[in-house]
Amino acid sequence: MNSSAETARTAGPEEQVPQVGLAAIGRRLWSIALPVLPVLSAEPIYLLVDGIVVGRQGADDLAALGVGALVLLVLGTQMNFLSYGTTARSARLHGAGRRADAVAEGVQATWIALAVGAVVVAAVSALMGPITRVLAADADVAAGATGWLRVAVWGIPCILVASAGHGWMRGVQRLRTPLVLVATGIGVSTVGCVVLVPGLGPAPELGLVGSAWANLAGQLIMAGGFLAALVREHRGSLRPRRAVIVSQLRMGVDLVIRTASFQITFAVATTAAAAAGVNSLAAHHLAQQLWSLYSLVLDSVAIAAQSLVGAALGAGLAAHGRALARAVVVWSLGLGVALALLTVIFRDPLALLLAGDAGVADRLVVALIGMAIVVLPAAVVFGLDGVLLGAGDAAFLRTSTVIAALFGFLPVLLATRHHGWGLTGIWWGMGVFVGMRLVAVAIRVRGDRWMVLGARRPEASG
Repeated sequence: MNSSAETARTAGPEEQVPQVGLAAIGRRLWSIALPVLPVLSAEPIYLLVDGIVVGRQGADDLAALGVGALVLLVLGTQMNFLSYGTTARSARLHGAGRRADAVAEGVQATWIALAVGAVVVAAVSALMGPITRVLAADADVAAGATGWLRVAVWGIPCILVASAGHGWMRGVQRLRTPLVLVATGIGVSTVGCVVLVPGLGPAPELGLVGSAWANLAGQLIMAGGFLAALVREHRGSLRPRRAVIVSQLRMGVDLVIRTASFQITFAVATTAAAAAGVNSLAAHHLAQQLWSLYSLVLDSVAIAAQSLVGAALGAGLAAHGRALARAVVVWSLGLGVALALLTVIFRDPLALLLAGDAGVADRLVVALIGMAIVVLPAAVVFGLDGVLLGAGDAAFLRTSTVIAALFGFLPVLLATRHHGWGLTGIWWGMGVFVGMRLVAVAIRVRGDRWMVLGARRPEASG
């Protein structure tokens, strides 16, 4: 495919004379993925620690945390175009030698984050009661989740600001600052949770809501750090620019729809787990947090692929972009094999460690076995998703994901809820969902339609 008239061939030394061997590309991928990995893993690790601490308060509190955390997770990740979309746009501009424009994408993404965050806080504050009652079959669990959300919802604008910050920094391959900011914020959240939930020392015993306050404190610190870094880096005007915001939102629509298909099916999965009982719901929450951790571990390679593929295509290097795609499959699959083996080998002690309750642990083992099977094809899907996101091929990813969710995952989940298959049925559904997506992205990457060269906006490629 020919590049556009605005194609820029200016690139850094690594892009001008790229090394295309598997080992060389692997080193480049991991030089980005390894600093990204702790950043991605920090939030689910915190939620796992949060679950362990709250779980000592009782299964009802843990189930309530699961419902509340699901709402927060859905709302935070629904706006993931602020990260993924900004990475794709910034990386392409960075590869074309336009670093100032790449950073400017972060300014406009941050304005979107603040505006959307304010709207979401208002909407959730008005609707959180009905939302938690729909997700939780037990009235006490729903009430606990509502109390947790009353505090935690104020962290949503912070989550979105941090997401925009991650996006432009990954695009320009500035990786140390996000690591420091996330480590600081998660450290504060973890300490706060351990102290405030049981009321250690002079601290008040806040129980479940203590974890929400701890989470909010860490998110405020992270968001403030990303805002300060953006102001220091950007040399131009910080005012919102309508044309850029509209352009970002066009790509964002595809990514929002794609993410919505994930979240709808995950919400149905939570109701299926709730219908199987409190132990199954609590185990599903822990399994979901562990799967989020696994997903983000795999996403470290995918995000490295976004950054490198976007830069390669921005510099007009088609052969290097295709070599990156091949290498991503190899390294992602290797990572998936490692996760599967660890899960199978340590499933029993891991379940006991996370659950703190024999009944919940027994249910969690079922989910861990399903997780070990599904993570293998999921590893390849994550890697190729990263390649296509780096190329700005968001429209294809939107369509393929929605089809897999509606015609693969969702029917199995509805049957699971009806027939009482519990966690086994949920993970069968996940396997169907991942398998359908694997077929779609593999066929797409073998073709040429995603290979749009030059400094064009990613969404302009169709």
